[in-house]
Amino acid sequence: MNLQGFTNKTKVIAGAAILFLGMAGWGVAHASQKFFTPGVHIAMKMADPAEGPSRTGFAPVVKSVLPDVVNISTSKMVKSNGPEQQFDMPDGMPPFFQQFFGQQFGPNSPNHMPRERSRREDSLGSGVIVSPDGYILTNNHVIDGATDVKVTFSDKRQLQAKVVGSDAKTDIAVLKVEGSNFPAITIGDSTKVEVGDYALAIGDPFGVGQTVTMGIISAKNRGNLGIEDYEDFIQTDAPINPGNSGGALVNDRGELVGINTAILSHGSGGNEGIGFAIPVNLARSVMTQILDHGKVDRAYLGIMVQDVTPSISKAMNLKDMKGVLVGDVNPSGPAQRSGVQRGDVILEVNGKPMGDSRELRMTISMMSPDSTVNLKVLRDGKTMDTSVKLGELPTDNEKAKAEGESSEKALDGVNVENLDAQTARQLGLPAATTGVVVTEINPSSPLAAAGMQRGDVIQEVNHQPVKNVAQLEEAVRKAGSNPLFLVNRQGSTLFIAE
Repeated sequence: MNLQGFTNKTKVIAGAAILFLGMAGWGVAHASQKFFTPGVHIAMKMADPAEGPSRTGFAPVVKSVLPDVVNISTSKMVKSNGPEQQFDMPDGMPPFFQQFFGQQFGPNSPNHMPRERSRREDSLGSGVIVSPDGYILTNNHVIDGATDVKVTFSDKRQLQAKVVGSDAKTDIAVLKVEGSNFPAITIGDSTKVEVGDYALAIGDPFGVGQTVTMGIISAKNRGNLGIEDYEDFIQTDAPINPGNSGGALVNDRGELVGINTAILSHGSGGNEGIGFAIPVNLARSVMTQILDHGKVDRAYLGIMVQDVTPSISKAMNLKDMKGVLVGDVNPSGPAQRSGVQRGDVILEVNGKPMGDSRELRMTISMMSPDSTVNLKVLRDGKTMDTSVKLGELPTDNEKAKAEGESSEKALDGVNVENLDAQTARQLGLPAATTGVVVTEINPSSPLAAAGMQRGDVIQEVNHQPVKNVAQLEEAVRKAGSNPLFLVNRQGSTLFIAE
């Protein structure tokens, strides 16, 4: 039923009800003319003001939590080369309505001659007081690049804040205001959150003032959304709107379980019932590292990983789709030194089953560099245990992005040529690289839809090396309906299956 149909039906039902009540009212009025007696007093039971109103909602919880959530306003000066610009606000809308989740205001109407100039950019967001001595959790994108940060409390006090530290990979930042005896929220345990639990989102949307919205926990462990490098979001349908970034997601006991971060809006810019919050356990871990070390040090395993898809599971003769496939092993990395091989399937980390590449990546990232991790690995149909002394994630090497990014790519319908030294160099590969290069690919083919790209170098089929087109064709013929390809893409390898 569409909205219009529902609205019309509601009007009809309401009209019928009004008509019925009108008729009943006429009957009562007619009867009252016959039985009316002046001076009669009806005894009514009135509520006792001393008892106060009965509570069936979350008012006590909200009352205790509201002082713990603050508004954060930031500003910075930016230089730009371009025409003078003015703000063009629809229907007289004030500038702060243009910000979205702490993003900067943006001018959009060129009027004057180009010249280098500076302008002030402002943004709004929210934060959560987590300690009585003035430490506040918020999102990194709320304060990113800010030269001035102010915090406004529920009692209208405004204090200058300093940025203690931030972590862009998880979008967490820690602020500090001077003072003591600040109201501080109770920290919950986000691992105990269950789908279907009540959830309250508290923040300062659109800068209108503290606002509370209610919903439920819609999902847990959301990832691969492309919002942050490390994603393990709690999803909620509690309405979250621009300005809620950095605010609190609390349970029905008023305990902080998440830091509100983003919404899925399909371009509307408003709430559509799909919001995401960083689990408080992750936020607390990041905050602790920032306070202890001034930054976040992440462990490094040194592998590129993929999810085990049905096609890969079938091609590799796996019994099920458990674990995470090792697509590549970085040379001289921790995993390589411990004997982890390309094609291994990591089933467990320290006894904890790994469901997908996101979970493995998050698990390793939460560990300390130089710690030792125990892996259960499936290799050639047999399980084995190995221990790896982790390293520290390099910050200046894009190829070392923790445990890699999930890849579900495949290959079919392509034109290939033998790889020569000149082509290898053009692809950024060593001249001695062997294999078959993809020169063209049909975008509508099933394998192309799965991700094979022009410039990929096919090096293996079902773990058998191929050095020229003839060997590739023979290997594919022998592989039958389930070939498993190993391709080299810009120096990193990955498996691809139909």
